[in-house]
Amino acid sequence: MGIGGFPSAALWEEVLRLAGGKRVLVDHAAGPQFTEPLGLPGDLTDLSFYPWPPANLRELALSQDAILVCGGNTANMLAVWRTHGFDAILREAWDAGILLTGWSAGMICWFEAGITDSFGPQLEGMRDGLGFLPGSACPHYDGEELRRPVYTRLVRDEGFPAGIALDDGVAAHYVGTELRGLLSGREGAGGYEVSAEGETPLAVDVIRAGG
Repeated sequence: MGIGGFPSAALWEEVLRLAGGKRVLVDHAAGPQFTEPLGLPGDLTDLSFYPWPPANLRELALSQDAILVCGGNTANMLAVWRTHGFDAILREAWDAGILLTGWSAGMICWFEAGITDSFGPQLEGMRDGLGFLPGSACPHYDGEELRRPVYTRLVRDEGFPAGIALDDGVAAHYVGTELRGLLSGREGAGGYEVSAEGETPLAVDVIRAGG
């Protein structure tokens, strides 16, 4: 489940429901400088690769109901993961049915490509995501003014892979590589298929905490 921005209470409830449990490994590789608690319910275990990853990294990851990837610098995060073999562990977790989720960097990392500020605020297309999901992704579609014009231009004019864009507070639920639907706890938030022909709005189901 990729999320365009930090999850609302309703979205987080849905994450735990879909995961079938509350054991969540929280990866901070994209933003190790952010150390404040997330304030999300569940049995959360923080994962840090600094100064080195835990010796039981694989066992720790595969014992979870979900793995949550926080926002930050996507390019740096992927480099750290690949250095320590965590990309392969994440694939193993996905194959085992562990729910993979995250916002911003934790949304686009699962795709082949994404729109990122890893290299500066001007935004760039990055084509070396994990590739678990086909195509590209763009978070913060309504939350950062450059996201929409940069993404649509790259896809329309520069051969960037078509994909999905999510407003803040919208989640895309995939089962395997199939998009099952979009969810949000925020009225009016949207999601879009983006191709060289333009944007196609996607239906978003609004959910409520405790619903």
